[in-house]
Amino acid sequence: MRILVESGDYKLRNHGDTVMLMVAIERLRELWPGARIEVITDAPNLLATCCPGAHPIPVHGRTVLRIQNLFDSIHTRMPWRVLRRSSKTEKAIRCCRSLLRHSWMQGILGSCRISGADVITFLTALAEADLVVASGGGYVTDLFEAHAALVLSLLGIAIRLGRTTAMLGQGLGPIRSPGLLARAKHILPLVDLVAVRERRVGPAILNSIGVAPERVAITGDDAIELAYEGRSAVLGTGIGVNLRVASYSEVDVSDLEVVRAVLRNAAEKYSVPLIPLPILLDDTSGFQESDAKIIGQVVAGHEISDEDQNVNTPIRLLEQVRRCRIVVTGSYHAGVFALAQGIPVVGLAKSAYYVDKLLGLADQFGAGCKFVFLGDEQVREKLIIEIDNAWKSAERVRPHLLEAARVQIKLSRAAYRRIYELVASRRAPVCLPDSL
Repeated sequence: MRILVESGDYKLRNHGDTVMLMVAIERLRELWPGARIEVITDAPNLLATCCPGAHPIPVHGRTVLRIQNLFDSIHTRMPWRVLRRSSKTEKAIRCCRSLLRHSWMQGILGSCRISGADVITFLTALAEADLVVASGGGYVTDLFEAHAALVLSLLGIAIRLGRTTAMLGQGLGPIRSPGLLARAKHILPLVDLVAVRERRVGPAILNSIGVAPERVAITGDDAIELAYEGRSAVLGTGIGVNLRVASYSEVDVSDLEVVRAVLRNAAEKYSVPLIPLPILLDDTSGFQESDAKIIGQVVAGHEISDEDQNVNTPIRLLEQVRRCRIVVTGSYHAGVFALAQGIPVVGLAKSAYYVDKLLGLADQFGAGCKFVFLGDEQVREKLIIEIDNAWKSAERVRPHLLEAARVQIKLSRAAYRRIYELVASRRAPVCLPDSL
């Protein structure tokens, strides 16, 4: 059994996407203990730390998919049916090498600065995969169109090769770009299972592009399980803080000032610490600021320990969340990690992308997850009210939040069982582990 996993974050610098990947790999390994699980990544060392035993596939090899119409050309020049019928790795490699010897391909790879060896590794992993999985993330949207196109292209080729395909823990939309919409309409209805993490927006998008209801599952976020397992027996005492400043969040300096003033007053009122909860680590693309940098501006003037400033692993972050009584966040996954541990959340959003994410999260957990629109003229007053309400109701809503987490974990695991059954229907059956 061989499984190829497409992740939402190749550099593993987003704790939310990394935890979803960790959970996905662990569940796949429970289902297929002897499987070779391969992950497309640009951070093999971090992958080895977070997901021991997973095999890295260089991300530069899969960037060959960026070349327009390349795989249509490959399909006409190369007998892909040979790969489909082959169960031997060496035969797949031989076909890939044959392809790379063509002068037209050498010219394309050279112009794009892509390593032929990386391409061979990627194409071999794809050709030999029994299952191709896109792990959780909120990347199928106009805001990340280039990445979404790559993921959909990969799934499209896997479908062409007759492989079982699945998308897990997906946050979909908005999708209005004609190019992305056309690609989604072409590929998503053919994916064997699309598991969305909320019911407010995702299922409607899938229905609108022709995905049959029986191919859709509403599961909650895969990361819920790891956070739930790390919960404390009692609530913490601090106020967790996260705010995302990026082109896709539309949060600006004036928003930071409002949030900073309200949080400082709340910390003084309850005589508690402000606890940084960075999800996105350093980013060099210029597309977004690291959460730690932005949180540092929000909590400026409030004493922060060295321990609080060194939240550089997913497990360390979950431990940090455990110290909170409530969490105020502009990041979706800081909310997921808190709610799954029974900690109420006040979500902050301004862009349509984050409004949908946080309202979807509130719909999944109900009481204990409130939303404040940062563009509201009365944002300061409303934020003060919601923080006070969350603080006072924390003990009361905790059992409800933990039950909501348990329900979503069960639904998510059921989706993985469906994937197992889909693969088993194309392979000789084996014993399904009792844990799933």
